[in-house]
Amino acid sequence: MAVREPAASSGLRLGHWAYDRGEFVPASGARLPLSTQALHYGIGIFEGIRAYRSARGLFLFRAHDHYERMLRSCRLLRIPLPGKPGELVDLTVELLRRNAHGEDAYVRPVAYKLSLLPGMPPGVFLNGLSDAMSIITYSLPAQRLGQGSRCGISSWRRPPRDTLPAQAKITGGYVTGALASDEARAAGQDDAILLDHSGNVAEATTANLFIVRNGQLVTPPTTGDLLPGITRDTLLTLAREAGLPITEQPVSPADLFSADEVFLCSTGKGIVPVLAVAGRDIGTGAIGPVTAEINALYAAVTTMPGGTHADWLTSVMETP
Repeated sequence: MAVREPAASSGLRLGHWAYDRGEFVPASGARLPLSTQALHYGIGIFEGIRAYRSARGLFLFRAHDHYERMLRSCRLLRIPLPGKPGELVDLTVELLRRNAHGEDAYVRPVAYKLSLLPGMPPGVFLNGLSDAMSIITYSLPAQRLGQGSRCGISSWRRPPRDTLPAQAKITGGYVTGALASDEARAAGQDDAILLDHSGNVAEATTANLFIVRNGQLVTPPTTGDLLPGITRDTLLTLAREAGLPITEQPVSPADLFSADEVFLCSTGKGIVPVLAVAGRDIGTGAIGPVTAEINALYAAVTTMPGGTHADWLTSVMETP
């Protein structure tokens, strides 16, 4: 059987400036010591935030919500952020203005444990370490549905929340997703769907998952071992407002195979239709009407300042 080549990356273009440990510096010149504790032990928290360009200018999407989640996540690892969420949004706006991206952008803030404080012996700790935060931005055009994705069901399981907190974007926790992604790509697939230890669907490597069955949206509940994604929350809100029926309940692999439609969602990728799972076509094997409708709702809310959810948008640069 011929092996299908994985989808090509759209490519990131790093902005010239970064925020690093209290100052704006050239992104290519930022350096961390080899003793950085986050590098050795994965003790860090990150976020991914989108800025979308429209005829009105460049606007951050739900940046306050991302930094609120980052603040909550950092408490788990005893990492203090250098400012309140609103101040971090302002800092991000300034960084985006300096980088002057001419298209959609992606923001990556990361807070982490840096160095052992004097008198601390080597080891795995949360106390007795210095803390730091850095932010970089990329030019990254939004993916609007595109060709769709073909996924495998990974042999790797999503760590249970009593092993690794599912509600936080902890840097070390993404090793599981990397293993699952590598397994999928080696098999010629685009992404992997991870199950939890009960055998139900948790999420994809870096995205939440929805299925469509008889016109109804179904997604795994956040009481399971999955990240409560902000894009996931956005789609649930928009779908309810549009009158689409929604259920949050466990999803089994059999539910995937019998679904009319399946799609993934994340800040970085937006809405990703899943055309096949484990070699089985989903529905007709093409992008379905509910997925297309959800994508249209999402595209509108991310690029229309002054609309229903104007509070989700933060102006970076407005077009005169």
